Amino acid sequence: MKNEILYVLLNEYADHEPAFLAAAINCDERAIRTNPKYINKVVAPTLGEVRSCSGFRTVPDYSFDSMPEEYAALILIGGYQWMSEDAERVVPIVKCAIEKGIAVGAICNAASFLARHGFLNSVKHTGNGLEQLKLWGGENYTNESGYVHEQAVRDGCMVTANGSGYLEFAKELLLLLENDPPEYIEMFYRFQKEGFVKMCQSQNEHP
Repeated sequence: MKNEILYVLLNEYADHEPAFLAAAINCDERAIRTNPKYINKVVAPTLGEVRSCSGFRTVPDYSFDSMPEEYAALILIGGYQWMSEDAERVVPIVKCAIEKGIAVGAICNAASFLARHGFLNSVKHTGNGLEQLKLWGGENYTNESGYVHEQAVRDGCMVTANGSGYLEFAKELLLLLENDPPEYIEMFYRFQKEGFVKMCQSQNEHP
């Protein structure tokens, strides 16, 4: 389905990294959305369950072989297997998504994986520091000048983030996908970033 957001999970994936994005896609501030604009789906190497770095087990909706050709976004979630053989199978998937102009997001080691395969060479980007991108990318990473030292960076249809930038990662992807009006996305971001108490204090000070 063209409105599906596909989250690529490898074993030992960082389960906290997609949490804010997935929740905002499927829920609003009150409850689960009745008619969400997008639908969250999980893609993994096979249809067998994948295990997160925290020990949670997830049953994929699609394998690499059964995933649809048309979808709204491809989200690569970080973890400890982005230099594995399974990760190499993601390369043609990313290449195809970029060629089609599909939104691509990569966070933490998944951003370093993009550097390793030259996918960051024509966009502004970030990740787990420039040194890691250069280490993972080697001679395939030729865009050091495009590195931006921020929590998350959006350029065209690409969003990258460091491993602690999961909230900013969510914000930039929600804006790119136009999941909600920009002012609502900003409110969502501030609420999650600042917390309930501070938001209430701010509203009381500026009624």
